[in-house]
Amino acid sequence: MSGGAHRPGPAQREPAAERGPAGASGAAGRLSHLDEAGRAVMVDVSDKDVTKRRAVARGRVRTTRQVIALMRAGGLPKGEAVHTARLAGIMGAKRTAELIPMCHPLPLSGIDVDIELGEAEVRLVAAAKTTGRTGVEMEALTAVSIAALTVVDMIKAVDPAAVIGDITVVEKSGGKSGHWHSPADPAGTADATSTAGSADSAGNTETAGTAQRSADTPEHPAETEPS
Repeated sequence: MSGGAHRPGPAQREPAAERGPAGASGAAGRLSHLDEAGRAVMVDVSDKDVTKRRAVARGRVRTTRQVIALMRAGGLPKGEAVHTARLAGIMGAKRTAELIPMCHPLPLSGIDVDIELGEAEVRLVAAAKTTGRTGVEMEALTAVSIAALTVVDMIKAVDPAAVIGDITVVEKSGGKSGHWHSPADPAGTADATSTAGSADSAGNTETAGTAQRSADTPEHPAETEPS
C-alpha cells in the first residue's frame, strides 16, 4: 500500500443524497451523463417540464490584509478589481455551454454576481436564472469561478500566492426536484444575492484559515509591475 493520502472507499463516502441535489437519471446507481456503454453523452431533456429555475453558488479568494487594503483604495497595479471580476463572472456564465462539454446551452434570464471584501479574503456569490428544461447550477458555478480567476489575475502582481477555494452550489430551485438548500450553508449565502448588482466592500468577517494565511504572508510591494 502506498504512503499517499488515504482515499475513502465507496462505502465510506457521503451518500449523494446528503451531498446535494440528485444527479442520477432515475435508474438506480446510473449517472444520467453516461449511456449503457459508459460513454459520456448529453442528457436528453426534451421530456422535462419547462419551469423557472434558479441556482446560487459561492466561492472565495484568500489573500492578505495588505491586498484587501489596496483593493479598497483602488491601488492595485492592474486597476479596479471588483467591478472587473463581476463583469467577467457575468460574461463567463453566458459561455458555460462552450466550456463544459455536456452542458445544455441555456437562455439565461438573469445572472447576478456579488463580491464582498473581507479582512483577508474576497467572497463571491452568483445567482443564475432561466426558464427551461434543465437547471442553471453550472452557470452559477462558472460565474463564481471566472470571477474568482479574474480576482487572482488582478491581484497576482502583489499576491502570487492567492488561493481560490470553497466553490460550491448552495441553493437551487425549479424542476422536478423543487427547492434545495445546502445544509453546509447555515449562514444563508443565497440571501446575499438580494442586493445583486452591487459590489459591497464593507465586509470584515475573517475565517481562521484566512487569518493564518494573512499572518504568515509578508506584505507585498504595491509598486510591483502588473503582469
